[in-house]
Order: sequence, then C-alpha cells, then structure tokens
Amino acid sequence: MPELVAVFLFIGVVAYSLLGGADFGAGFWDLTAGGAERGRAPRALVDASLSPVWEANHTWLIYCLVMLWTGFPTAFEAITTTLYLPLGIAALGIVLRGAGFAFRHASIRTPEQRLYGAAFALCSLLTPFCFGAVTGGIASGRVPTQGKGDAITSWLNPTSALGGVLAVLVCAYLAAVYLCVAAVRAGDPALAEYFRVRGLAAALVTGAVSIGGIFVLRSDAPRLFHELSHRALPLVILAAAGGVASVIVLARPVRRPLGLRETAGAAVALVVLGWGVAQYPYLLGTHLSIDAAAAPHSVLWVLVAVAIVAGALILPSAILLFRLAERGRLGTPADQASG
Repeated sequence: MPELVAVFLFIGVVAYSLLGGADFGAGFWDLTAGGAERGRAPRALVDASLSPVWEANHTWLIYCLVMLWTGFPTAFEAITTTLYLPLGIAALGIVLRGAGFAFRHASIRTPEQRLYGAAFALCSLLTPFCFGAVTGGIASGRVPTQGKGDAITSWLNPTSALGGVLAVLVCAYLAAVYLCVAAVRAGDPALAEYFRVRGLAAALVTGAVSIGGIFVLRSDAPRLFHELSHRALPLVILAAAGGVASVIVLARPVRRPLGLRETAGAAVALVVLGWGVAQYPYLLGTHLSIDAAAAPHSVLWVLVAVAIVAGALILPSAILLFRLAERGRLGTPADQASG
C-alpha cells in the first residue's frame, strides 16, 4: 500500500513537470521575446496558449502536496522544515507570477503592463529553479529524517544548482515545443519557425548541461549517480532517445506537428521517472524508506480511494478543457481578463 500511494504521488509529479513545467517555460520565452514591438507576436501566442489552462496546470502541485503530507507525513515534515526557504520563494513566485499574468491583461497603461509582465516572466524563472533546487537537495540526501536540516546548504549545493538549472531549461524546452505546435496549428509558419529555433537551442543546451551534470552527481550525489547508471539506466537511455528524436524533428521546419509534442513530453517524463526509480525505496534520497515514512494503512486506503475518485471526475474535465483550448473555443485572453 505505501508503494501504491508513492506511485500515485509520482503520477502527480510527472503531470506537474509536463504541464506546470511548460507553463513556466512560456514565461521564459515571454521574458526573452524582446521589446514591445518585436515580442508582440510571441507574447500573444503565449497569452493565447496559457490563458485558458494556466490555473488548471498548477492544480497538480496541490495534488502532490496533499498526497505527500497525508500519505508520508514524516517526509513532508522533514522536507518543509529543512527546505522552507526555496519552497517559500517558489510559493511567492507562483503567487506573483499568477498575479502578474492576470493583471497584465486587465491593465490599460503601458508602464503597468510592463511591470506585471516583468513579474510574470521573472517569477517563471525563479520558481522552477527553486523546485529544481529542492529536488536536488532531496536527491542528494541533504534532508535529515528528523527534519530541521541546514537551511542554506540543503539547497545551495552542486546537485541543487544542477537541478535548478535543468528545471529552467527543461521548462523552456517543453514550452518552445508546445508553442511551436500551437503556431503550426494556428497557420502561422513564421511564429512556428521562431519557436522551432528556440526549442532546438533549448534542447541542445539541456543535453549539454545533462552531460556535464554526470560529473556533478558522481562527486556530490554518489548514490543517485550509481542508481541512474544502473537500475534507472533503461529509463535514462529512453529519455535520451526521446530527446534526440525531438532534436531531429526540430532540426528542420515543422510543417506537421505529429508526434513532436508527445516525443518531447515523453523525454521529460522519462527523466522524472528515472529520478524516482533511482531514489527508490527512499523518499529522502539516501534514507527514510517509503514504508518507514508512510501513514497508517487506514489513512492510505482512504487516500487511494479519494485519488481514484478524483481522477475519474477531474481527468475527463481536464482533457475537455485542453481540447477546447487547443481549438480556440474558450475566448481570447482579453475576453477572459474582462470576464
């Protein structure tokens, strides 16, 4: 039963990585789009793509938190009492990012639009970096079982820095691919080319950082490095193959988006799954097993039942939402802001 709950928890982690990650990555491209005139078209596509779904994307974070604190309260206490600084910064970033995105559409004056746009874009970088740093601190075993670990070195260390940088790059890569597909389907080849080039660049930089990260993990997180190169190696190889496949597709103009978004998403999902397999059976990287951290079985049974019922109710609604948004049937960003 504890392992089953851990699987449900990790489903949420993967979903948030793919949906929330692309959401954050769109903010990265918003930040780097350039001035008001040059960046008008990319930002318009970002707004049109995010406006209907950005709140739904982040419900997966709530799901993960509920699963963690209910199913594994010991691990939740240890993580939050040690990594409270990056978690607090990430929470603040989510709030400011959402406020900036919403108020930018409702503002009339240009200075206010720039202020809110800057908050949205900058927090789109800061938040995934903090989440990546938290992951690095956990994976490298810097969160003690009893909690209240070092508030600074637990997330300011080589593995956390690698995790933070990779999180930002992966988010940018996912967003560029998703936006490229959206531009192709909208019949805008110039914008599709714009995001194709950026997606290709993000993929290549992410691959280079990942290769360099091997040496970081080998010296700073030896158990994680060992398990990634042994037990989780098939997933790592499949993730690399998915990344190479998407690079091949992005290497030339995209006329048909068939499989591009799925290939990129699969590559990222496999990386996250590889991390989970490498950590097993520990929740804190090198210690605190899943069984030792689990809540009583009566609680776990209820949690599994609630997760199944929630999935049966919410997943069809989420699929419908994304399909309607993809077909442009949910209105424009301006309509949503005024409504």
